[in-house]
Amino acid sequence: MSQIVIRQAGEDDAAAMLALYAPYVEQTTVSSEYEAPAPAEFLQRLLTYTQQMPWLLCEIDGELAGYGYASPHRTRAGYQWSAETSIYVAPAYHRRGVARALYTAIFELLAAQGYYNIFVGITSPNERSIKFHSAMGFVISGSYQDSMFKFGLWRDVIWMAKSLRPHDTAPSPTVPFPALRDTPVCARILSTAAGYIHLAPR
Repeated sequence: MSQIVIRQAGEDDAAAMLALYAPYVEQTTVSSEYEAPAPAEFLQRLLTYTQQMPWLLCEIDGELAGYGYASPHRTRAGYQWSAETSIYVAPAYHRRGVARALYTAIFELLAAQGYYNIFVGITSPNERSIKFHSAMGFVISGSYQDSMFKFGLWRDVIWMAKSLRPHDTAPSPTVPFPALRDTPVCARILSTAAGYIHLAPR
């Protein structure tokens, strides 16, 4: 039986995650970057984001199948309860539940931290991503028209939003992810999410 693990990413994982991410930059409009970041820059992103938010990876039999993370939606104080999320899956593991598993874990962790909203920007056209995010509870909230130029074309970016809790009271400060990382709650969330992965394609 294959071993499936979802866990917090660490410094030693940066090179493998960058190797997975680089083709998304160089060959697709999923990323708005033109060139893959240098290893030192990519590592710094990991170290910066994980001071506050989760950065998770999925390994199947020791091989990196995908990773995902949360980042601040905006940096000003009023937006501190809103996050953006990103997921990148290795081509060999598409349509096997890896993205769903990573997202499920990230959403639960963000909720446990006290976040209220998650946003994701999707470069148009990408009906597959819109359908996937809709199935994960996101709704289309608007678009930035002709806001991204890549591969010789101006492209719209569709924004989708997911609410993690009712907006009926004043929020409490969020809990930094390191305070949650080594708790039984976090272990349960990661273990449960791994169960969404299936190794036979649908």
